Amino acid sequence: MAAGERCYHRTEFKPLLEAGAVDIVQPDLSHAGGITECTRIADLAETYDASLAPHCPLGPVALASCLQVDAVAPNALIQEQSLDIHYNDTADVLDYVTDPSVFDYEDGYVQVPDGPGLGVTVDEDALAAASREPDWHNPVWRRADGSVTEW
Repeated sequence: MAAGERCYHRTEFKPLLEAGAVDIVQPDLSHAGGITECTRIADLAETYDASLAPHCPLGPVALASCLQVDAVAPNALIQEQSLDIHYNDTADVLDYVTDPSVFDYEDGYVQVPDGPGLGVTVDEDALAAASREPDWHNPVWRRADGSVTEW
């Protein structure tokens, strides 16, 4: 059982781990306190023999941050990413970095970016151009019965 992309602090993961309710924790670095807090969450999960699979449906800075956590977490299992995914229909997250090759995958694996900082350089011109587009909003998806579903 995997859970946690809507948990925002290690105190929210602890009851799940204590109850043995999860095998894999999925903190989202963009929402759960960044690299420091998610490293703490990974450490906590390791004490309960649970694995780490950071939730990352966002852009290249979030992915680079997740990969940095994965690199130091012995219980890192898999890394979610949103390259070429269905909700990136107007742009891809690689459009916003100067060197998209830092996220080249080979046989399902990607190297941890090792440049300065997080290892990626944001293309500020591309980001500025995208910011002039109409505001983006989360898509609202509905099932056949009309109920709202996650994206």
